[in-house]
Amino acid sequence: MDAARLRSTFLDYFAREGHRVVPSASLIPHDPTLLFTVAGMVPFKPYFLGEQTPPSPRAVSIQKCFRVPDIDIIGTTQRHLTFFEMMGNFSFGDYFKEGAIQFAWGLITEGFGLDPDRLWVTVHHSDDEAETLWRDLVGVRPERIQRLGADNFWDMGETGPCGPCSEVFFDKGPQFGADGGPATGGEDRFIEFWNLVFMQFEKAPGGQMTELPQQNIDTGAGFERVLSILNGVDSVFATDLFAPLLDAASRAIDTPYGRDEESDVAIRRIAEHGRAMTILVSDGVLPSNEGRGYVLRRLIRRAILAARRHGATQSLIEPLVNATLEKMGEAYPVLVNDRDLIVETLLREEAGFSRTLRAGMTLLDEARTRLVAEGATEIPGDVAFRLHDTHGFPIELTSEVAAESGLGVDHDGFERAMTEQRERARANSKNLRRADDGHYHEILERHGSSQFVGRDVSRYSIETTALAVLAGEDGESELFLELTPFYAESGGQVGDRGTFVTESGRFEIHDTQNVAGGLIAHRGRLVGEILPGQSGVATIDPLRREATRRNHTATHLLHAALREVLGDHVRQQGSYVGPDRLRFDFAHGGAVSAEEMGEILARANGDVLHNPEVETVETSKEQAEHMGAIAFFGDKYGDVVRVVRAGEHSLEFCGGTHVSRLGDIGQIQVVSEGSIGANTRRIEAISAMSALERSRELEGSLGAVATLLRTSLDDVVPALGRVLERQRDLEKEIQSARQAQLDQMGAALSRESEGDRIVARIDGYPGDQLRVLAQSLQRSGRRVVVLAGLVEDKVAVVVASDGSLDAARSVKDLAALVGGGGGGSTQLALAGGRDAGGLDALLHSAAQL
Repeated sequence: MDAARLRSTFLDYFAREGHRVVPSASLIPHDPTLLFTVAGMVPFKPYFLGEQTPPSPRAVSIQKCFRVPDIDIIGTTQRHLTFFEMMGNFSFGDYFKEGAIQFAWGLITEGFGLDPDRLWVTVHHSDDEAETLWRDLVGVRPERIQRLGADNFWDMGETGPCGPCSEVFFDKGPQFGADGGPATGGEDRFIEFWNLVFMQFEKAPGGQMTELPQQNIDTGAGFERVLSILNGVDSVFATDLFAPLLDAASRAIDTPYGRDEESDVAIRRIAEHGRAMTILVSDGVLPSNEGRGYVLRRLIRRAILAARRHGATQSLIEPLVNATLEKMGEAYPVLVNDRDLIVETLLREEAGFSRTLRAGMTLLDEARTRLVAEGATEIPGDVAFRLHDTHGFPIELTSEVAAESGLGVDHDGFERAMTEQRERARANSKNLRRADDGHYHEILERHGSSQFVGRDVSRYSIETTALAVLAGEDGESELFLELTPFYAESGGQVGDRGTFVTESGRFEIHDTQNVAGGLIAHRGRLVGEILPGQSGVATIDPLRREATRRNHTATHLLHAALREVLGDHVRQQGSYVGPDRLRFDFAHGGAVSAEEMGEILARANGDVLHNPEVETVETSKEQAEHMGAIAFFGDKYGDVVRVVRAGEHSLEFCGGTHVSRLGDIGQIQVVSEGSIGANTRRIEAISAMSALERSRELEGSLGAVATLLRTSLDDVVPALGRVLERQRDLEKEIQSARQAQLDQMGAALSRESEGDRIVARIDGYPGDQLRVLAQSLQRSGRRVVVLAGLVEDKVAVVVASDGSLDAARSVKDLAALVGGGGGGSTQLALAGGRDAGGLDALLHSAAQL
């Protein structure tokens, strides 16, 4: 059975059994506690926690997953992967143990055709019900059911849903290890491939467990592991999924797979990392030095290092991406659509690391050779830090290369150096502290989800009812309303501000947030008293909302214009939409040129001038995608989505607030554009009155410049050009005069100095001019020249040598006397310092060299 058939067999089986087929979610989870989607149940977590209502009581999916812990051993084993797929069926209060066991056994034995005599099952030692069902319902022989402890109990943490689980194992045969089943038999013989979690209990603080009112099922079966079992192979790499990837990796290092274990490890590593990096970039992860981006960068570098160290000289990227698309493009069409973006992103990272690798490997090889000769056992932490800080060489790669020579790395010393160098940022949390999120769930259970009704200007002020007020810290409280005109922060748009007023109290709202998957929390200060059930008037700040929605629609226009001018690879990576400005982060490899920015603004403002209506429609997610709507990075969409059409060129998923017609925006101006990280750019822009005010300020500044230049506004640029040209001519004259003066000084020093060295003080000249003079004096026959002096209250010093003196080491020693530093080669070095009081000591020391 190949991968495509396994995929259809699994999904079709559960679809026939009434399960809703749910497409894989992104590897970037909405759960802020997770770096990646690590299991099939992650996208369904809000349903299991009761925060949201599932669209169907039964679901089935094949979920993309990524796990970091095994990254260091990829390639050294036959079964470990970073990226993998997890098959799973789920029940949200529908069937429980009986249904889960019956479905699993039916698919395994009938759909997959596995021999029941080669299957074993484990249950938790307390779960009599599961053992009975496996034995009596589906006919597993009693001796093939084993009871285990903690390994067969699942929980989300110290509190929350939990329950026993059952695992299904496949017996590969006696040639792979001892008998005895999963409990005591060989680990390589009995392979676990499906886990059935029975969410049966709620665990309270202290460990007490009570039966859940709604009992759920969460199952997970590793796609690649099941595929290897069905094909009777010992390795996930021996399946059809990896065949083109192994071939691409083998070609890259010009070595056939299977020749020897050392090259096989490299080929498996390159293949696995090639697939993983392709999927990560497709899901919106970009190489960077932190978080998900750092994991991606590490994968790319490990693959490149493995290839280079086995003789590869050509790029790895395109063959690996193409091999991934060959096997996964049908299941994930977005891979095919994004192929050029994926290749461009990875090629750029590969080129950058190739430069890093050349510089770092030279330094590392020198250090390694020296340390081995000296009998050392590890690379010092400062050397590892210099490789990391100066050459961008990851500590993981330093460790790998060092290990090949039997050396360790002083990780403690490395971390100390990192700590000394790094200023740790302190993130300001905007969330109010709560003693117990149970308050939210209590409100949600009693009153249901909040209803936002304030899109239209006619609903900016409404009469509504207070449901609850929660007191917070420092006088901060949270108000919950039956109906609200306040937009809660989402999709980059800030939350509304305003007031809620009753007969007995007034609530000043300074922020509005979504909480607990369905409630809108109005945060602010309460004056007086507001009681649950009390009616009042909720009013948003209309001027702030109007400015915010103008900026939000402007963001959509800029997004569309960016994609039209720069290419479809442009993707939103984050945004801020407030009343004062908008910020838009997007994926792009290089700076946006002035010509490109001019075209982007022309297109966006052209749409504004055309002034079409902004149209919104609610439809299914599938229909929206069929319409061509673009999803924003990081936003979470349900089955029913809101689509906003802003003119001819912009069609996007969006739940935010927007203008009625594009002409309401007035004008869009880009204030700045720049890089905020590898492959990520940021645009900051303004609209409407903010744009008008900026135009006035710029015109005023331009007028002031024209006054200084004694010219008209229209002639400012030519006039400034003439001034700069005169300045350049004067600088050339000054430079020529200073050089003539230096030549005279050099001649005088040569006449007045005896011997083969010159040590002199020369003030008023920067280091680069002293360097030229020192080289000139050296050419006149002097073996060593040391020149030092003051320039703008700073010390400059240069050392030139014919090789009899180490100039670089000498200049560092001398610079230390004036509180500075520097460097260079053994024959010419330059340094500077801030302590002018040490200049005499420097010259005295120089004379003793």
